[in-house]
Amino acid sequence: METILSVENLSVSFNAFAGTVYSVRDVSFELHKGETLAIVGESGSGKTVTTKAILGILPKNGHIDEGKILFHGKDLVQFKEKDFYDVRGKQISLVFQDPLSALNPIMKIGKQISEVLIYHDHMRPDKAKQRALELMEAVGIPDPAVRYDQYPFQFSGGMRQRVVIAIALASNPEILICDEPTTALDVTIQSKILDLINDIKAKNDLSIIFITHDLGVVANMADRVAVMYAGRIVEYGTSQEVFYEPAHPYTWALLSAMPDLNTKETLFSIPGAPPNMLHPPKGDAFAARNQWALELDFEREPPYFRITDTHYAATWLLHPDAPKVEMPEILKNRIRRMKEENDIHG
Repeated sequence: METILSVENLSVSFNAFAGTVYSVRDVSFELHKGETLAIVGESGSGKTVTTKAILGILPKNGHIDEGKILFHGKDLVQFKEKDFYDVRGKQISLVFQDPLSALNPIMKIGKQISEVLIYHDHMRPDKAKQRALELMEAVGIPDPAVRYDQYPFQFSGGMRQRVVIAIALASNPEILICDEPTTALDVTIQSKILDLINDIKAKNDLSIIFITHDLGVVANMADRVAVMYAGRIVEYGTSQEVFYEPAHPYTWALLSAMPDLNTKETLFSIPGAPPNMLHPPKGDAFAARNQWALELDFEREPPYFRITDTHYAATWLLHPDAPKVEMPEILKNRIRRMKEENDIHG
């Protein structure tokens, strides 16, 4: 399978008033052509910072300490701002979490789509308008000719998100980064936006990086999943492997915390809070919240243990000499139900 993007040993930090914040620590992953890679984790785990590093849009106090971001053989880490003009918004596009803040409130929707085409593709204004109308129709905005001359406040949240997707797709990018694009939407609209992204991916052979804090959102759309905690990827595998055979206690906790309407079990919450990345903890960053933590977890950071050719997890529980620990019963039951539902829907 063709690798379109390769992130190698990426570390990103921020200079803050209180000191240095180590937001991303030695992160590596690959994105293949035509696949969806989900990056999942709690707020502050480093997901969005990773994608901002890819696009070269880190804040001024943020910097890449080490690592490579290879796109078509070129290292984006070495790019100057002018080098990103032909990449950002053209070859790699971003769908923001909050469409209301992503859109200009005093500019008509049509012009916001058209200006991308004029800037990146050097289209004449009349051609850009025609293409903008086609994009609006493609993302399911009704009456595009009328809507073209309306402002963001005249659109619902779901429709504004469709506009943002249309802008991201305007220049036919190879990679679409979706940064929690459904967080601000209700469940019904959320489902429609996810279906839209899936349809667009299939029609355009897009590669997608989908950022979310909710594993449930990507259950039926991700090909592979990277689970992030405290700036590090702690588990990495195919969607089937991560959902049905999770190996890291943090992944167990995230899956257990997913709302399940088919059970009367009390909703699980992960105890404690993520560590302060001004002072990253010694050893496994999840140890303080992990009921199965070993003494070694508080002393040494675990390496990646290979489970299959495509599945890895950074937990000392996978060491051959570690005590045998089984995932919690609540998660076993949940996985069993998920498997049964998939069998039913075939």
